[in-house]
Amino acid sequence: MNDLREPPASIWLRPAAVWAALMLLALTSLAVAYLYPDPTSTILNLAIAGIMVTLLWLFLMDLVNAATLVRLIAVAGLLWLSFMFALTFSDYLFRTCGTPDGGKSVLCVPGNIERRVF
Repeated sequence: MNDLREPPASIWLRPAAVWAALMLLALTSLAVAYLYPDPTSTILNLAIAGIMVTLLWLFLMDLVNAATLVRLIAVAGLLWLSFMFALTFSDYLFRTCGTPDGGKSVLCVPGNIERRVF
């Protein structure tokens, strides 16, 4: 028949706790964005997003109990994702504004962007 290692109630306990932690972190991120409109809020929100991704990886993807090869593949995926972000941001950050004939490029973002509070 069914060979369950855990009782049925405890199957939902860990995902529910992770979901509650993710919701708390999402609300914290929202509060930081609205209550602290200075540049440090970006750093705090990125740290909160990192904690959220770590929770997703370890508990919802079950990397805590995974085999070593599965963990290695997950880290390799994160490494390739960081390479793609690094290449994309290096292209975006070092692109010059303007076209060869001296006109303004359509894809260029002006340097005087103001942070607006909604």
